[in-house]
Amino acid sequence: MKATILLLSAFSVLLFSCSKDDKPAASPRLIFKYKFDASQERLNNKGKPATIAAGNAAQSPVMRGLSAHYIELTPLPVTMLGRGTVLYKNQETTAGGSAAIDFSKAVIGTDNSVFFEMPLKDVKPGKYQYLRVSLSYQSYDIQINIAALKREVTGTLASFIGYKNYIDHYKIKDSTITVKGNRPQGYWGLEVAGKVITGQAPAGATTVPNPLAATSPVPAGSCVVTGTLGNSFEITGNETNDVVITVSLSVNHSFEWKDKNKNGKFDPIEGEKVVDMGIRGLKTIIQK
Repeated sequence: MKATILLLSAFSVLLFSCSKDDKPAASPRLIFKYKFDASQERLNNKGKPATIAAGNAAQSPVMRGLSAHYIELTPLPVTMLGRGTVLYKNQETTAGGSAAIDFSKAVIGTDNSVFFEMPLKDVKPGKYQYLRVSLSYQSYDIQINIAALKREVTGTLASFIGYKNYIDHYKIKDSTITVKGNRPQGYWGLEVAGKVITGQAPAGATTVPNPLAATSPVPAGSCVVTGTLGNSFEITGNETNDVVITVSLSVNHSFEWKDKNKNGKFDPIEGEKVVDMGIRGLKTIIQK
């Protein structure tokens, strides 16, 4: 009996030693989160403060979701796009003819949500000064003036701002639109009271803030938004805690149109055209 008790005791110790407390610690991760900020500085393509163009009007949309198809850590102001550490690139397809972002694979994130993460051990060690994020799709609510009703109503807009998207179909709010083809940057669909209007902003009109425009330009028609990480951001490869980068994006009067009747309200029924749907700046908030 004594031998049996000793055996059971040893077995209990063995079980205890294999308890959840002895599981390997989770590997620290590099985590990216969105923040949408209507009060953040409004910038132009060169990353400089920008006002609304004469003859135009603009409003700050209420963001529903956003997707990115490319993320890169950039060490220096002179580092060319693609020569930094590329962390992520969304799938592309030639289903529409030429290569385009595959919208069906887009990961759509909301405010304060994680849109990408990876183990820190898989990130190339080094000091990085800039973050580059190429955006492809955004969904938001805007106010639309209905002159016949003498009031404004809320509409939901799906806006494709990547260089080119292959879209099989997409849902705006309650309505699903079938495309089955490529659409260039600036394509949009607007749903108001169950009715849908689609359109195309002018080529090259989507604002893409890039403070490195003079030393590291981005291709025309792309939506690679650039922001600073500061002068001391470093990945050593020996991190023991998660590193969280909040990507704060300016939506400060980012939806802009030709204000034909000069009332400061968006009147698409009266033929007012969208001229810009681009994000108006990127800054980072880093938590280690």
